[in-house]
Amino acid sequence: MKSTFRRLSAVSLGIAAALVLTAGVTSATAAPGGSGGPSGRHTGPATLTASECASLAGLTIAAKKIGLPTSGADVETAVWDAAGSYCAVTGWIRAVSAPQDMQFQVNLPAVWNERTLQFGGGGFDGSLVTATGAYTAQPAGTPTALAQGWVTLGSDGGHQGAPGFDGTFQLDEELFLNYGQWSVKKAHDAAAVVIQAAYGTDPEWSYFIGGSQGGHEALDAAARYPKDYDGVIANYPAYNVTMMHVGAVNFRDALQLEGGAGHLNSAETATITNAVYATCDGLDGAVDGIISDVAGCDAAFDIQSLACPAGVDAAAVDTCLSDVEIAAAVKISTDYDLGIDVEGNSIFARSALLEGALYQGFAGFGTSAQAQGLQFAVFEATMRYGVAGNPPGFDPYTVDPLDYADRVQEVGEIMDVTDVSLNRFRAHGGKIILTHGTIDDFITPHNTVQYWESLQDEFGKRLDRFAKFYMVPGWGHGQGRFLAQYDGLDAIVAWVEQGVAPSGLVASDGNAGADRTRPMCEYPAWPEYSGSGSIDDASSYTCVTG
Repeated sequence: MKSTFRRLSAVSLGIAAALVLTAGVTSATAAPGGSGGPSGRHTGPATLTASECASLAGLTIAAKKIGLPTSGADVETAVWDAAGSYCAVTGWIRAVSAPQDMQFQVNLPAVWNERTLQFGGGGFDGSLVTATGAYTAQPAGTPTALAQGWVTLGSDGGHQGAPGFDGTFQLDEELFLNYGQWSVKKAHDAAAVVIQAAYGTDPEWSYFIGGSQGGHEALDAAARYPKDYDGVIANYPAYNVTMMHVGAVNFRDALQLEGGAGHLNSAETATITNAVYATCDGLDGAVDGIISDVAGCDAAFDIQSLACPAGVDAAAVDTCLSDVEIAAAVKISTDYDLGIDVEGNSIFARSALLEGALYQGFAGFGTSAQAQGLQFAVFEATMRYGVAGNPPGFDPYTVDPLDYADRVQEVGEIMDVTDVSLNRFRAHGGKIILTHGTIDDFITPHNTVQYWESLQDEFGKRLDRFAKFYMVPGWGHGQGRFLAQYDGLDAIVAWVEQGVAPSGLVASDGNAGADRTRPMCEYPAWPEYSGSGSIDDASSYTCVTG
């Protein structure tokens, strides 16, 4: 079967590759400075007033100021927030041929610390990230970056879409490239012009932070545009979007085993996770609802212990599992070879289902094999639109990605940052903080482990000089039994600007009513209870690897 989708032309891919390779050069040629706003007026601290804010409305940005294909940009509004003492600037980056323009927002504080923080999006993006609130995993009750004097900025990821996983934008090559890699730099360059027009000076330091798709965008910022950023924080990153989405065929096929008998409803899934916690919770020395010793759990838990006894009808109960349900759980929890090389990798990393991932609520397996949940939703969206091109009669329950192997590889070139080296970012002096949670039930933690191991292969001992990776027990995909919050911004600033590498980071649990902390251990270490002191206090734990 061949896709009827209009493939990206060789010319478009060539332009994309050239722009990626010359990111540092285009950054220089896209030096800030526009028309229509105040400029060159500051000789002291970088400050802004309400009247100066208002004068930014109508600012035009020439296409040559943005280091990727656009038709320029325009500032639509510039509104002074008296209570917050900042200027909220919104505008549109004009498309070359796409049916939509790209929206961006830049927030300019009254007194600027000459740093910028770009916020990433989430999911399929499609709505404006205003960047006025807390950054991903920011500790509750701490001032926002904007309140601390940072310029903050965000965008819609290159297109506007319906809530959820609306993949229709993938039918347009420009919008697809925006989402896959271009929107990061387009927003950065447009913001640079606004900042220069507002303050008459350029940023001293530039940072990026995000989670999930925003974590992917953080890695895009570092790998593709290394001279534009000094530090990035990538939390639970979707760095290999294509592999994640297309590889989720493994979930589909597992839950459809024997005509759908492999489907795991919410009660059956809870039976699995309850048994996992009963076996593994105390392996780290503390019975606290968190599994820290993941390797120990892998060795200790046997899903066969959940097999229904002889004579029990597994279809009639949720407290034990049939052989086919066990087979489905094992399949989901085993590395899956897609059979298609996507940016140097064909392996869809195993789920953490048998290590404490909950798979309830938004990340659950749905109500039946024909009404699956989140993993199926992203598989269907990208297979239907990005890969197959929405052909008539497309059936997401039977489609075989192998029939579209060439196109899957092309989509990987558009969306994934798997094999885009961080070497230029390292050489530029950039720093990276990378995190993931052990019970992420959307982007499996083993996905980021896979990425980290590839970095270790490439950089060896040099890796520790510019990148740190923390695996946080109990943290899910923006939720979980331990909703991690940590001061990543201060940590990355100290590392970039003062050369002080992160050490002794502590995460707090942001769940309602929670009052506990844990040390953030550099992978592969994990926090083990020392045997004395409160189990809710990070000081009672030691990072170990055994």
